[in-house]
Order: sequence, then structure tokens, then C-alpha cells
Amino acid sequence: MSEPRTFTADTADDGERLDVVLARRVGVLRAEAQRWIGAGRVQVDGRAAKAGGRLAAGAVVAVGARIAAATAAPTAASGAPLDVLYADASMLAVAKPAGLVVHPGLGHADGTLVNALAAHFPDIAAAFGPEDPRPGIVHRLDADTSGVLVVARTPAVRAALQAQFKGRSVDKVYLAIVRGAVQPPHGLIDAPLGRDAVHRQRIAVVPGGRVAVTGYHVAVERPTDSLVVLRLFTGRTHQIRVHLAAIGHPVAGDRVYGRPDRAIGRMALHAWRLALDHPLTGERLTIEAPLPDDLAVELTRRYGPSWSEHATAAAAALALWPTPASVLAEEPPEEPAEDDLGGEDEGERDPLP
Repeated sequence: MSEPRTFTADTADDGERLDVVLARRVGVLRAEAQRWIGAGRVQVDGRAAKAGGRLAAGAVVAVGARIAAATAAPTAASGAPLDVLYADASMLAVAKPAGLVVHPGLGHADGTLVNALAAHFPDIAAAFGPEDPRPGIVHRLDADTSGVLVVARTPAVRAALQAQFKGRSVDKVYLAIVRGAVQPPHGLIDAPLGRDAVHRQRIAVVPGGRVAVTGYHVAVERPTDSLVVLRLFTGRTHQIRVHLAAIGHPVAGDRVYGRPDRAIGRMALHAWRLALDHPLTGERLTIEAPLPDDLAVELTRRYGPSWSEHATAAAAALALWPTPASVLAEEPPEEPAEDDLGGEDEGERDPLP
């Protein structure tokens, strides 16, 4: 679709939420429909609308041209090189570089990981069909985050893998350089998250928000900064970034929740390890994404060549921690929401920075 799309709500849509109807009629995830509405690119009867607004039969819903274009099937024309960490007939794991957007969306019609997958693994796009704007994508990482990302090769495998993320049986471990010397050197950040009441394009710690828990363990520290290993017990939008900023130690180079870092030039956050059950065999797989050169060089410069040994020890300690009671007590949603599709920051939240 290259032109703005307009449709009229019918009797089946009467009384339904706008985001639900938009997702169904345009063929996208409900979370994406919510992002479009939040960005002001959807109108009902010529007026800006709210995601939770109820439609009446006969209402005219207009979707902006840029949004409609983002739902087109991704092409292979701009496929980038792929660093494949694991591959078999049912799934892949790739090392996403920093700066690469996961899937087409607002402002990113091509040049994404999905385009690269279409170029290198055409069977994936064929299995999901032209109506799926994110063929194979199981979970997401923010554009500026590097690291391991899992891809399904069939819809059935994607459903099985997403069920594991939803059920929180996937172990997710990240590495980050943070500002300052973190005290205490290990602990749980148990702070609910929601959209910032003032800056609606940001996430914040919000009383009564969604349960969000991050375990951290300092691997190496200096007075000015620390290398921290993080384990996600939940997977909310920008969770690691917001939690670390909330305790006064934002991720180095985070321009939204912290400040730029001249030495790195980008956000120093890496999805290091991911463990899950193979969707067909049930075998437990642990997949590790080596650090990209820029981070590896910077870690060695700051913390010496033994940083990896310290990080491995910190990760081993975190692996022994039980799931917190607040996470066990939360009832998982019936369907993956915007921030339940995978790990930490799981993705380019189009209008989130």
C-alpha cells in the first residue's frame, strides 16, 4: 500500500476498540496499531483518535500514507550481510549489529534485518506469505542494541517460540557499560514500568505499571563506570535502560535515558546470551553473540583483557537466582503485547526513540 488507506467501520466493528479494529482490518499486530495511533497518524471521522476509543458503525478511519506503506511485504532488495550464530530447518539465531533496525516500520521501509533475511533465507518470507510485515520475527531489539536475536522459519515455530517468551522460560542475559560505580554490586531492580506521563514517547517507572524485574551483577567497576551483567526476568519496552537510569546508573551512550558517550559513539548495550528450548526437539539451546569489535575494544581498554572472565562469573551467579515472587504472581497476558514479544527492549517501538 503506497497510498493512505481509509475504511468504514461496519456492524462487526461497532463498539470495538479502535486499536483492535485497526489491527484486524490492516493486518498488523495490535501493538503496532497502538503505536500508529499514539503517533497521531490515525484519524476517525477526520479527528485524531485514542487507541481505546470505541468505534461506531459508519465511522471513517483514515490511516496515514507512511503507516500504510510500512505494512507492505518486505523485499530482499536491500538485504544486509547476516552473522548467523545458529541455523537448522526450523529456526535461526543471528547476531544483530548496532544500528540495524529489526523490521520495516515508520521511517524504515527497507534496509532492515527482515530485508536481510528475505535476501539470504527466501524460504522464510515464502512460509509467512506477503501479508506478514515481519516474517520470522520472534522478538526484537532496539536499533542501537547489538546481540543475539532468534528467527523462526515457519509460522508454527514462531508461535512455539513466542509462547516460550510469553511463559518466561527464555533466559536472557545482557552486557552493559553503565555510568558510575554501582552499589550494591548486585541486586534486583523491581520497579513497574509504563509510559511516561509527560514525555509520551518514553518509558518510566510508574506506580501501578506493569511488573518489571531486572537482576544485575557488577563484573568490573571503575569510579567512573562499570561493566554490568544483567538478567531479565520480564521483557518490557526499554526495561534495562529505564531500570538502570532509575538507580542512577544509565547505560553509557543512551541518548534518551542518559547521555552520549564520546568513546563509544553508541549505546553500550549487548544482548549477550539467550537460552530456550528447541521448538521441535525440546533440547535446551544456549546461544551467545560475541561482542562486536567496537564494544570488545572498549571493554578491554576500560577493564583490561580479563573482563570476559569476570563477566562469565557474574553471569553464572545470576543464573542461580530464582524467579522473583512478583514475577511469579503476575498472570501472563492472553496474547503478546507491545513489550511481551521478547527480551529487554524488544524493538523499534516506532514512536519510541
